[in-house]
Amino acid sequence: MSTAAVPDSLNRRTRLFHWLNDPEDPHWERPGPTRAQRRNDVLGMVLALAVGLLMVMFAKSFGARLVDEAAWRAYLAVALMVLPLAIRRAFPLITLVVASVLFLALSYLSPEAAVSLTFQVAYFTALYSAVAWARDRRALWILNVLVIAEMAVWLTVSFTLTNAFSGEDLFEDAAGPMAALPAYLLHTAVMNFAYFVGAMLIGRNSWRGALERGRADAHARQLAEQAEELARRAVVDERIRIARELHDVVAHHVSVIGIQAGAARRVMNHSAEQAALALRTVESASREAVTEMRSLLKVLRSDAGEDHGDGTRLPEPNLADVEALAGSHAGTGLQVSVNRVEHSPGALAQVPAPLALSAYRCIQESLTNVNRHSTATTAQVTIRTGGEGPKGWLEVEILDAGRPRPDTSGTGYGLRGITERATLHQGVAEVGPRAHHQGWRVRVRFPVSRQQPVTGAAGERTLA
Repeated sequence: MSTAAVPDSLNRRTRLFHWLNDPEDPHWERPGPTRAQRRNDVLGMVLALAVGLLMVMFAKSFGARLVDEAAWRAYLAVALMVLPLAIRRAFPLITLVVASVLFLALSYLSPEAAVSLTFQVAYFTALYSAVAWARDRRALWILNVLVIAEMAVWLTVSFTLTNAFSGEDLFEDAAGPMAALPAYLLHTAVMNFAYFVGAMLIGRNSWRGALERGRADAHARQLAEQAEELARRAVVDERIRIARELHDVVAHHVSVIGIQAGAARRVMNHSAEQAALALRTVESASREAVTEMRSLLKVLRSDAGEDHGDGTRLPEPNLADVEALAGSHAGTGLQVSVNRVEHSPGALAQVPAPLALSAYRCIQESLTNVNRHSTATTAQVTIRTGGEGPKGWLEVEILDAGRPRPDTSGTGYGLRGITERATLHQGVAEVGPRAHHQGWRVRVRFPVSRQQPVTGAAGERTLA
């Protein structure tokens, strides 16, 4: 064999294997038959057996016969050929092997039965079932080659050694343009080719249909699993968002209340006026905390876009409210200065609303941490913008010069919330001690897309 012939032979085998199998998923196996399908196979075999035996009886009754043989042979041949169909889907390859051996053996036992419709349909069904249901496609490919070779040998032996034509009687009425014997050989070859290839084609279509249904079911399951995972993630994300909002909304006011209550306790016996001022701050902060909590709970209990009782929407804090936030810390003894650095006039007004809210919350949490955990009496908030087009950015930076307050370590939820807000908008957060300076620094930079709605500086929006 030449070296060039090897790849061609391999390619032919590969093409045949791919024809029987699926080249995109060569290891897919058709699931075995269900209990109902196995039961139907047994019932179908019983029905085919009854019909086959009746057909033999009818043929014997009106004297149809090809050769001189005992009557029982035809009955036995049909029965033996039909019986393996009971397991045709459970054990398709075994059924085909048994049916092929029986087909060859019973054709000599009873030539009359071999040419009967029931006998031929039984073998057709066995071949079809093997192609449609075999899970080992490589074994099926090998077995089909052997079956075709067996049929070729059987036809050759029938035409040459068994004297199948019994003299010239078979061709006494021949009237075609071809010689009788070649015409008969070609006719028989075409019929058998159509018989075997037809069974394989129908079986392959059945197997491909099962493959497509399996893929569709797998895709449906995958979509269902993805939908479930997305729903689960949505619930987790919503819980994180709610926890973040609760922390940001409440922590600031509770921090103010705690500091002012402690101040009132210390000056109560020395300065009633200062104690009253501190208590008024506690009262104001508690009212604001309750108001914001009620607003948040209304949103959580309402559908998106729903009005809140009086037909108005609650305004979300944004970058325009940072000065008011800074002023609210004055009563706690923390002086906050706010600086705005815009790379172009009106740049901060162009910041999208969700981004403006996240930036505001980062500033709010940072100032609350300064009040709780630092000895600083001053803090500096800087809001910057920069870049153009898709490379635009917004940055907020909070600096203080204090030392850590003893016994005031927090839970870390606030800093985690800052990092999560930065990640939510594909930004970065830097939190830690200031380099070469005393104090703490929080800096968060967000990318800004100018294509988003520009309602970051003002406007009425539902708290989310």
